[in-house]
Amino acid sequence: MKAGKKTIGNKVYISFLLAATLVLFIYANVSVALDKPVATPHDQLVWVEIAPFVQMADVTGNMGTGAHGTIGKFTPNSGTPPHTHTGAYHGVVISGVMTNPFGDEKNPPKLTPGSYWYVPAGAEHVTNCLSDTPCLFYFYADEKFDFIPIEK
Repeated sequence: MKAGKKTIGNKVYISFLLAATLVLFIYANVSVALDKPVATPHDQLVWVEIAPFVQMADVTGNMGTGAHGTIGKFTPNSGTPPHTHTGAYHGVVISGVMTNPFGDEKNPPKLTPGSYWYVPAGAEHVTNCLSDTPCLFYFYADEKFDFIPIEK
């Protein structure tokens, strides 16, 4: 029994380290110049409602004009309609359980905290929060954020 707990603990620890490494890698490669240290507590983020079920807060850059690192928050058990974006982006789940099915994908992987996803420019997808609690995620893009609904 003890070995099982240690294995699960090691998996969680390794997942955390991988997620932290990925976020640091993305942050280190942000093309937005920062000339001073920044530390913004969660309760001081400036949230913008993108839709009734999702809010976003820039942490570096400006998602409306160009390269940015942004934290997104989905309400529990919500999701987007099928859509695309002009630019590609990288995402990391912070809390909750999400999916990001592409095209007509029927069984997308469940993305738990520390999970990563990448959306190429123009890729049709849906973003869902499957949790009974809000889903929080970080994403980075080299281009401004846009949302282009797919008409079906």
